[in-house]
Amino acid sequence: MSDNNTNESASSLLTDAMSNFSGLVRNEVDLARAEISENATKAGVAIGLIAGAAIIALVALNVLAAALVAALTEVGLDTGWSALIVGAALSIIAFVLINKGVNDLKLSSLAPTRTVKNVQRDAAAVKEAYDDK
Repeated sequence: MSDNNTNESASSLLTDAMSNFSGLVRNEVDLARAEISENATKAGVAIGLIAGAAIIALVALNVLAAALVAALTEVGLDTGWSALIVGAALSIIAFVLINKGVNDLKLSSLAPTRTVKNVQRDAAAVKEAYDDK
């Protein structure tokens, strides 16, 4: 009769372990999904920054072209230098936005780091529990 109770308790323990493991995997998948969604939002913002930088860069090129034309056609440099200063300022803004967008799109910033840490922690806990037996 004790063998029967032992088998029931062992199967009960195995069922509980499988249930806990399945819940753990489900929670990790949910966390990964949430983290990837958050990172996708960041990537969308980064792409928006790059698009904004591209538009500003086009405007800067137009202004710089106008500044060059004005500088070449006019003897007085007031208008040309003004356009050159505006074009240079827009170019600097575009450069900053492009760098920010490219840095935000790096693969390391998009990886689900919290999920990786949790999975490593869970694996260590399972290994420790297994080693204790």
